Amino acid sequence: MRVFTDAEGRSWTADTRAEDSADYKGRYHLVLQGEGDIQVELTDVRWNSERTARRTIKSMSLVELRRRLRSATGRGIVSD
Repeated sequence: MRVFTDAEGRSWTADTRAEDSADYKGRYHLVLQGEGDIQVELTDVRWNSERTARRTIKSMSLVELRRRLRSATGRGIVSD
């Protein structure tokens, strides 16, 4: 889990979530949670293990996290 701010200064948390599936390949995906129960699930960003997912999220730059958030909100995949 990693906390970051978007370009407007709002706080977001980057984390991972597992899908319930018998297929373990790409089972974990990126989830961005904002203030007020705003949530963005990026199912196109996938990892095979939780360990790899967490390590990758920790190593992502602020620019990369903001870019992924901006891309997801531009595609309209934000849920309340």
